Amino acid sequence: MEDKNLKPQETNNAAAGNPKPMESVDKAEKKLAYSSDIDAPKRDQRGPADNKGGRGKRPRGPKPEAESSGFIESVIRISRVTKVTKGGKKMSFSALVVLGDGNGRVGYALGKATEVSVGIKKALNAGKKHLVLVPRRGTTIPHEVIGKWCATRVLLKPAAEGTGVIACGPVRAICDGAGIKNILTKVHRSSNPMNVVKATMEGLSRLKSVAQPVADAVAPVSVKEITK
Repeated sequence: MEDKNLKPQETNNAAAGNPKPMESVDKAEKKLAYSSDIDAPKRDQRGPADNKGGRGKRPRGPKPEAESSGFIESVIRISRVTKVTKGGKKMSFSALVVLGDGNGRVGYALGKATEVSVGIKKALNAGKKHLVLVPRRGTTIPHEVIGKWCATRVLLKPAAEGTGVIACGPVRAICDGAGIKNILTKVHRSSNPMNVVKATMEGLSRLKSVAQPVADAVAPVSVKEITK
C-alpha cells in the first residue's frame, strides 16, 4: 500500500526499491575507496621526512655549528625591531652574541634577520671575524682597567685564585669566552647590554701583558671620575 505522506520523487524511489539515503551511502563508500586506491602509491613514495609529524620539527640538542666550531657562544639579548616604511611595517629580530675560544680570544657581534635563528647565525659568523686577544696572568687579568663606552663605565680588577667571576650577565659572558676564571667587575651609570659589552671589550683591548709596563696601559682613575 502506497503511503500518501511521501512526496512524488520519494514515492518513485521507494517503488523502485532504491531508497535515496542508501544510494548516497553507497556512492560515498565507492568514492572513498577510489580515492584511497589513488592516494596509496603517493603515500608509499613519500620519504620518512615527509611523514605527518616530522615536518617543521628540528632535532633537539646543541646546534651543529656550536659542536663543530669549538667556541663558547652566549646570546646576550634578542630584540624585536620594527622598521616603518611607506609600504608598511617590516618586522625583524636583532641578536647580540658573544663568543670566544676560552683561551684568550673573544669577540661580539650584532645580527639582524626576519627569524631569530638566522639572526643568531649571522651574528656568530660576524663575531668569528673580529676576535680580540685578551692578555691574561694565570686565570685573571694582569692589572686594573676601566672600560668606557658612551655613558657606561665598567671597572675590571684582578682577583685571587678561587674568587670566581663576579660580574653581571654581559660581562660574565665575555669573561667566560676569554677564559678568565677570577675577576672583580662593577658596571657604573648606564647598564644597557650593548654598551656594557662594548665598554668591557674596550677595557680588555687596552690591557697590557705582564712583560709590558702597566703604567702605560691606563692612568689611575678616582672613583669620582668613574661616576661622572
